[in-house]
Amino acid sequence: MNAKAEAADPENTLLLELKDGTVVIEMRPDLAPKHVARIKELVRQKFYDGIVFHRVIEGFMAQGGDPTGTGSGGSGQNIPAEFTNEPHVRGTLSMARSSAPNSADSQFFIVFAKSQFLDGKYTVWGKVREGMKFVSNIKRGDANDNGAVEGPDKIISMRMAADVKKKK
Repeated sequence: MNAKAEAADPENTLLLELKDGTVVIEMRPDLAPKHVARIKELVRQKFYDGIVFHRVIEGFMAQGGDPTGTGSGGSGQNIPAEFTNEPHVRGTLSMARSSAPNSADSQFFIVFAKSQFLDGKYTVWGKVREGMKFVSNIKRGDANDNGAVEGPDKIISMRMAADVKKKK
């Protein structure tokens, strides 16, 4: 790990292992304390390990976090909305949800490009600090099928930096 990642708060830093490398994510409890707390719980349960990016739209985002891989599953625990004015720009992590504002669960997405239309309507909980090039390599879905991905890429693992450091 390089000095930049070392300098981050390890208790609010996620290490997302993808097929091409590790993505370092800074979690934002200042913006979304309930979402960050729930994601930490799920990460520590290894919930996200092996889950696919089931919806990936070129120029927009990659969505994952559904254990069924269909886009309709979750962990079974909704999180109340924590909308802010934080902009959805390249590298932003935000929670997926249904049309109901308080329906976020375990599904999240990583934004490929500025997406202002999401601002204030989806809960932003993190930002990619390193490894966006690996996120950019996630297999894209069918533009004519709402980004559904055939043979999708997986989250190899997702860990808290604090927990990885303890093992070393």
